[in-house]
Amino acid sequence: MDSSHASQSPMMRLASIDIGTNTILMLVADAERNGTLSVVRDEHSIARLGKGVDEQGFIQKETFQRVRRILSQLKNIADSIGVQHLAACGTSALRDASNRQEFIDFIRKHLSIDIKILSGQEEAESTYLGAVSEYLEDSPSGEFAVLDIGGGSTELVAGTGSNVSSAVSIDIGSVRLTERILKNNPPDTTSLENAVKLVQNHLHPIPHLPSTTTLIGVAGTLTTLAALDLQLKTFDKTLINRYVLTRGTIERIFQELRHLTLDQIKSYPQIHPSRADILLAGILILLETLHKVNLSQITVSDRGLRYGILLHMARTFINA
Repeated sequence: MDSSHASQSPMMRLASIDIGTNTILMLVADAERNGTLSVVRDEHSIARLGKGVDEQGFIQKETFQRVRRILSQLKNIADSIGVQHLAACGTSALRDASNRQEFIDFIRKHLSIDIKILSGQEEAESTYLGAVSEYLEDSPSGEFAVLDIGGGSTELVAGTGSNVSSAVSIDIGSVRLTERILKNNPPDTTSLENAVKLVQNHLHPIPHLPSTTTLIGVAGTLTTLAALDLQLKTFDKTLINRYVLTRGTIERIFQELRHLTLDQIKSYPQIHPSRADILLAGILILLETLHKVNLSQITVSDRGLRYGILLHMARTFINA
């Protein structure tokens, strides 16, 4: 993907790939010289890169092939629509896996994609930038916090406007909590109590937030909750983006799902079958986080890390 003509072109087509513990997301956008981004494609796949990483410490061999197939499809899409520069970033599962370098070398060899592993701090700051970007025009000095419940880790980043003031990354996410404790649907009372204790222990470094803070939630747990509350038959990000979920609504959905079997959860049209087994864990992390930061609602965003990566790329292009 040649970027040698960046300085001569008034626009550049960029792509970012967020390789998470549970999902792989690709965003393609045209970056203008004035800093605006126009989204061209937004791709979503559930890859389960982190399957077994928490328990075994490494990425499984069959996962190598599964992720390679998904990344190959995404690279083909990017090439077919004229992407000039692509950045791929890995998060929690790749940070933790003992064979992460073997995986990175495998993807580079087969697909010529270089994966950068982000630190928890880098992930948190890019996620914040992506999530608050659409709020800054109306509220350039507003108080924001962004919650990203991933598969392997959870980030909470607070700031004013586009400036981050604090960032916390904790090593518990929906996949990790499911694999450790919430292994069955429905979970028994003891498992739920143990899960709550584990999450609370991990949330210890997260502070209360001022009541004036706009709390924004990104990633699949939040968008799925919005779709459930809206009773959407098909995913519609125009309805989900900026949808406000109260703690009471989230608690109601949690109580509804906690008594169901996995097949019953999968029967909901709003719940992706590959997310069904980890959704309860994600909601539990969300509820405990809301309690810890002392806020009663959260605004859903379909943006996040992949937007933040793309905004960093666009700035580099603008300054080139």
